[in-house]
Amino acid sequence: QVDRYLYHMRLSDDVLLDVMARFQAEMVKGLGRDTNPTATVKMLPSFVRSLPDGSEKGDFLAVDLGGSQFRAHRVKVFDDGKQSSQLESKFYPTPKEIIQGNGAELFDYVADCLLDFMETKNLKHKKLPLGFTFSFPCKQAKLEEGVLLAWTKHFKVRGVQDTDVVSSLRKALQKHKASLYLQEDIDVDVLALVNDTVGTMMTCGYDDQRCEVGLIIGTGTNACYMEEMRHIDLVEGDEGRMCINTEWGAFGDDGALDDLRTEFDRELDLGSLNPGKQLFEKMISSLYLGELVRLILLKMTKEGLLFNGKVSTALLTKGKIEMKHVSAMEKYKEGLSNTKEILTELNLFPSEEDCIAVQHVCTIVSFRSANLCAAALAAILTRLRENKKLLRMRTTVGIDGGLYKTHPQYAKRLHKVVRRLVPNCDVRFLLSVSGSGKGAAVVTAVAYRLAAQRKQIDATLAPFLLSLEALREVKKKMRTELEYGLKRETQASATVKMLPTYVCGTPDGTEKGKFLALDLGGTNFRVLLVKIRSGRRRSVQMYNKIFAIPLEIMQGTGEELFDHIVQCIADFLEYMGIKGARLPLGFTFSFPCRQASIDKGTLVGWTKGFKATDCEGEDVVDMLREAIRRRNEFDLDIVAVVNDTVGTMMTCGYEDPNCEIGLIAGTGSNVCYMEDMKNIEIVEGNEGKMCINTEWGGFGDNGCIDNIRTKYDKEVDEGSLNPGKQRYEKMTSGMYLGEIVRQILIDLTKQGLLFRGQISESLRKRSIFETKFLSQIESDRLALLQVRRILQQLGLDSTCEDSIIVKEVCGAVSKRAAQLCGAGLAAIVEKKRENQGVEHLKITVGVDGTLYKLHPHFSRVLRETVKELAPQCDVTFMLSEDGSGKGAALITAVAKRLHNVGQK
Repeated sequence: QVDRYLYHMRLSDDVLLDVMARFQAEMVKGLGRDTNPTATVKMLPSFVRSLPDGSEKGDFLAVDLGGSQFRAHRVKVFDDGKQSSQLESKFYPTPKEIIQGNGAELFDYVADCLLDFMETKNLKHKKLPLGFTFSFPCKQAKLEEGVLLAWTKHFKVRGVQDTDVVSSLRKALQKHKASLYLQEDIDVDVLALVNDTVGTMMTCGYDDQRCEVGLIIGTGTNACYMEEMRHIDLVEGDEGRMCINTEWGAFGDDGALDDLRTEFDRELDLGSLNPGKQLFEKMISSLYLGELVRLILLKMTKEGLLFNGKVSTALLTKGKIEMKHVSAMEKYKEGLSNTKEILTELNLFPSEEDCIAVQHVCTIVSFRSANLCAAALAAILTRLRENKKLLRMRTTVGIDGGLYKTHPQYAKRLHKVVRRLVPNCDVRFLLSVSGSGKGAAVVTAVAYRLAAQRKQIDATLAPFLLSLEALREVKKKMRTELEYGLKRETQASATVKMLPTYVCGTPDGTEKGKFLALDLGGTNFRVLLVKIRSGRRRSVQMYNKIFAIPLEIMQGTGEELFDHIVQCIADFLEYMGIKGARLPLGFTFSFPCRQASIDKGTLVGWTKGFKATDCEGEDVVDMLREAIRRRNEFDLDIVAVVNDTVGTMMTCGYEDPNCEIGLIAGTGSNVCYMEDMKNIEIVEGNEGKMCINTEWGGFGDNGCIDNIRTKYDKEVDEGSLNPGKQRYEKMTSGMYLGEIVRQILIDLTKQGLLFRGQISESLRKRSIFETKFLSQIESDRLALLQVRRILQQLGLDSTCEDSIIVKEVCGAVSKRAAQLCGAGLAAIVEKKRENQGVEHLKITVGVDGTLYKLHPHFSRVLRETVKELAPQCDVTFMLSEDGSGKGAALITAVAKRLHNVGQK
């Protein structure tokens, strides 16, 4: 009979899955900037950005307003590796005249209670940070501020809505200035405003680091969870996570649950303090379940189904049946004795059938509450799992509230239904022992820890932040070094070598023919056949093959290296079927060379990890010719030895005659440009121009930029193959940036700011942190979850907070690299402008290199820096397509053309 009567309160799994889907849609609405104003589930950002990590410590105060009692706490948190804490509390009543009076009285009362607590605990002389648990919906713009949106749970204090409750508490405390404790400045006291739900999550999170959901089922009901920042439109920034206070009690206020609400729910709502509001809460929380049972029993009695149709005063009196009665009547182990006793106290004189029926009504009402609560919680758990892109998730839900704690069946029912609705989530339910008060202290402790950490991180990264003044200084010093390299008397001791390339022209479009190009400059070696057409059908066709250079050859003898190169050329000629032709060849050799002509290049010194013996000081063209002779299979006309930077300039120069600068920003860093012959003292002749390979990587080897080198730069330099050399390159090129990052991460880990203070084996390995990881980690499109995956690939088990710090470190290192590179380039474009004697210069820079091409921010920062430091130059950056291959062939073609012109 009761089942039939309350048929609409019995919810099938299909209905619950539907509720779950509706709630998920509401969450998305609440998180969106445009949809939030009309969303019923407000999804309020709490500005709690981090869960406890176990390193919190200190002495904190907390006050807790929102339940049937007001509580003051002192919480001591110990950093002893055991997550231990000590809690002292005192409870104060919340009289009706206070919770339905005016704002000033309420906050005076809170301040009085707090000061009384401090006096009893002898804390008046201490200045302790305070966490304020305020269990009502608040809009927060920061952790220590909250504007009350609406009162709930029988609270109706005038003049508080739409005001900041933290400043109201501060004002109330200010009034008690006479007290010893408050003689000092009061403004730093309230460090955090926390909702009780968030407090519950943080309390449980202190004991179980998997806890990322908080749930309250008591007088009121609510849930919070850790959401990805990139999904929270209402707060600036995409990094990390933030706890969202869902305020789910209002779910259904727009009619979304009308098909599930019964006549009893409607009647209860009409008789409440806030009709039409908090409809979901009114179907779930203990404040309303007793009243719901009363309304059902009243109607059943009126229809003669109970108590022989006799309606007692108790059934007519609102609030007469409370949750404690419902809980007691559902203690099945005690049979019907509890039920009979309670109903008799209410003057209802039940029969045994009445007792069974009433017990059944209580069960259906409380079961529906658990079911609805489970459906909404399942929606949150599903969202968490999807955010993490996991097929299966383990997590913990921190839980508090009288209904969950005291009702004999509620917890079991809730757990069972949640596990049924989300079978792919392994959920642990953890009861919050010391409640929301300790939670406020934990939030305050976490805020305290984060502030201290932020200070240390800022101090670590401060040397990487270069002011405009510092960058101007770098530009000025670079200009000085460029001049030293061009002058005969200073060239020998110059750090920026300014090597003449004997490339005296850029392409004019008449180049044509078949050319071979070799490209040696990194761990791979390429051989190319390049066909150039001129005239109307002007085009460049390329065929190439890539060969690896094993480490033992990179660091073996010179003869072995060049024999390996000739072996690769032989394979390619065979592959292309052109072994018999004596083709002109351009050799891209991306290491510093001193040239006496276009086809003579003496190696100044190896860079980029090469260390082949008996090469430095030798002519690499001769070494190549010797190796070809040794093999005695084919012959080639070696026309030009080319630096990759020059090749880059030439490739872009083929498309844009305005291109007179080449820049490489990749594994290495270098620049070349067309210099007026009259300025190149080390080469005879004053007419025309010649391309100068600056080899600017050596800038600073004389100590001129030591003022901006950090201890990490020094560590990277000392651990490199060529200590004391190429210092500028070591601050700007891809080969070293990852290593700088690794040194910083080790330092931050030693300071206890990363990876729980544990330096893993992988972090100890040199060069583990390749530059490609920097590019991936700094990608704006990459969620922190993916950053964590990259770090896991590197053997670094990171938390969400770790990932944010790693991303920040990568950003600081790569931004400085781009700025330093920009400062050097600004010196070159300014020199070009002065050479031409113009007020404004329009010029194109041909660029190549993985750092420029693949890093998400490097190119932008570089361009911005050049613009800032060389405002009279209009610089266009043009991406080079294969400067070292196509460029070498073009240089060979230009050299052939100029040679032919010379012969004529």
